Amino acid sequence: MSSKTVVVKIGGGKGIDYELFLQDFANYKNTILVHGGSHELDKISKKLDKPPLILKSDNGSTSRFTDRETMEIFNMVYCGKMNKMIVEKLQKLGVNAIGLSGIDGRIAEGSQNKPFRIIQNGKKKVIRNDMTGKVKTINIDLLNLLLINGYTPVITPPAISDQRTPINVDGDKLSGTIASNIGSKIFVILSNVPGLLKNQADNKSIIKNINVNKIDDYIEKYAMGRMKKKLIGAKEAILNGVSKVIIAGALKQNPLTNALKGEGTIIS
Repeated sequence: MSSKTVVVKIGGGKGIDYELFLQDFANYKNTILVHGGSHELDKISKKLDKPPLILKSDNGSTSRFTDRETMEIFNMVYCGKMNKMIVEKLQKLGVNAIGLSGIDGRIAEGSQNKPFRIIQNGKKKVIRNDMTGKVKTINIDLLNLLLINGYTPVITPPAISDQRTPINVDGDKLSGTIASNIGSKIFVILSNVPGLLKNQADNKSIIKNINVNKIDDYIEKYAMGRMKKKLIGAKEAILNGVSKVIIAGALKQNPLTNALKGEGTIIS
């Protein structure tokens, strides 16, 4: 819509108080919200006797193995329980939210990953038919139509592939791609950690500012687990036109306001 549109990604990790976050988020106009749901997905998957299988490729990256059954559970949790819970809470707060997945209206379109090698029990193995992928294009016309008419889009993975099948995509990268494509200058990632930490055991050891030209060094030296993907998503967003990415915590009151005031890690 314009550079004034702010894209916010709220994570799905353990401990996030969505009520607290949404009360703050509801104060802002001209926003797009992208959400996760990993903690809830893990819980539901275990209850359904389909525990998550995390794969580690031979280049060191990790991803959730997504076969058709896992995708059905994924859709149930992300597109159903999580998305509609968030939309309901925003409606109660006076926000005319509309919940959509990347499949709807082909909001997020990409390609399914090709077979790849993983390390399992010390041995290399080729994984095929994994319904994960990468986002390539965003339906900006549809998002702009919603924003212009006063709706607040609440977006969740999965995306849709060029073969018109659902693909599990990284939520941080999806959010960053939306931000850069829609012309946002600010992209905010909120999760259950307060930013990039120098010391993982010390939540006060936040690295406040990172120059995007040096971000690879920070990824290599400090990023652990999911933070690596957040920083990669931030890097891609800035290289594609976003001016500033803020990675901050969502565990205390007014998390979005605090992030916009300078809390967390700022990449520019």
